[in-house]
Amino acid sequence: QVQLVESGGGLVQPGGSLRLSCAVSGSFFSLYAMGWYRQAPGKQRELVAVKTSDGRTNYANSVKERFTISRDNAKNTVYLQMNSLKPEDTAVYYCNAGGGLYDSGSSWGQGTQVTVSS
Repeated sequence: QVQLVESGGGLVQPGGSLRLSCAVSGSFFSLYAMGWYRQAPGKQRELVAVKTSDGRTNYANSVKERFTISRDNAKNTVYLQMNSLKPEDTAVYYCNAGGGLYDSGSSWGQGTQVTVSS
């Protein structure tokens, strides 16, 4: 059973930055594709960024050039560095394991709230 625990969300002003972290339990982290998804009120959950075990990445068009996904296999942790945040980035952000570049896996974290507001 894979467990994912996100942290790092909060309130930030437009133009600011946040870094989300997702700690993953289990012995096979390095084999998983890891992703970040988000869900805003009244909207469907959407892919934000994914990084596969061999380093390929996929980003939503809305976050390209602003967000960066990275992973530390020694720490079983995946990160999402978010820069130049906009109010439309406000959402609950979820960590996901075991999917692919374009689809999610079956393991989800509990989510962390990111609010971008002045």
